[in-house]
Amino acid sequence: MMAAVGLKTHLWNNGLRSLLLLAGFPLLLLLVAYAVALLLAAGEAGSIGEGLADAARRLPLLAALSAAAALAWFAVAWFWNVRLVGAMTGARMVDRRAAPELHAALETLCISRGLPTPRLGIIETAARNAYAAGVRPGQYTIVVTRGLLDALEPAEVEAVLAHELSHIRHGDVRMLMVATVFVGILSLLADLIGRGGRYVRIGGGGRRAGGERKGNAGAALVLVLVAVACIVLARVLAVAVRLALSRAREFMADAGAVELTHNPDALIAALRKIEGRSAMPGVPADLHALLIDDPPRPGVFARLTATHPSVADRIAALVAFAGGRDPGPMAAEPPDGSGSAGRDAAMVPGLR
Repeated sequence: MMAAVGLKTHLWNNGLRSLLLLAGFPLLLLLVAYAVALLLAAGEAGSIGEGLADAARRLPLLAALSAAAALAWFAVAWFWNVRLVGAMTGARMVDRRAAPELHAALETLCISRGLPTPRLGIIETAARNAYAAGVRPGQYTIVVTRGLLDALEPAEVEAVLAHELSHIRHGDVRMLMVATVFVGILSLLADLIGRGGRYVRIGGGGRRAGGERKGNAGAALVLVLVAVACIVLARVLAVAVRLALSRAREFMADAGAVELTHNPDALIAALRKIEGRSAMPGVPADLHALLIDDPPRPGVFARLTATHPSVADRIAALVAFAGGRDPGPMAAEPPDGSGSAGRDAAMVPGLR
């Protein structure tokens, strides 16, 4: 069972994590740049010491170039993150005419707390999922899948919207978007370096003034191994950043949804209908933390590396702290989607 966490504490922790991400990102970029410098020096190194010195001389320029590229990408992501995420998930924005009931449900939730209404989007997939995106007011967007709209009752859809709106209210979305951009940059750079490293000539190529070969195979191999270690460390730290984003955010967003709707049973029913049917393999792994549910992967360490607490744990918290009633896991539905929930949702204008 989760430990009790106050909302103000959660908001303060989100702010602190965002600052740590901003502060730690230059250090990780420097590590990646140093790996590049080592790979460049490896092809001409006469000794390990000479290669390290050569890498140190190259580092300032490489670090500056890496920082400039990262800042440029971060600026693009800051202004166009919703479009980028939408393109990667296949979301399309819907206006009031296309989904009047969906807009009305979200506006009612926002009016009750004096909040600006986010934009709405739909992903045409049978998977049952949802997410919120954006880093500042005016950008915030809530996206739901067609499968979720077809399967859930209107009150359950409202509970999902309230959950995503709570992520926006709590600052989770901003923190997750910043982390996603940073992790994506580091992963991309590490992949590019890893692919380029295979073309480094061990101990070859360089010549001294008199024509003598300069490269030393043993020294070059050591430098390449150190560069690989730096790349692996950068990837591990990037994954650690993702894991450092506390799974408590989902419990807090569930609590926020109950506060907004006063209907814990609707959220519990929604989670049960989402459970086991939320997988979205086409969505990049770096974006899974944004989703309302990310099914656990098989393996011994699945629970440790999961981006979300299990549906069972979240429902147990709602039963214990919000007085909700758990109907239990839902039975498998017909593959043609002809279950009663789908028919009920189909009769709601704008939800199908």
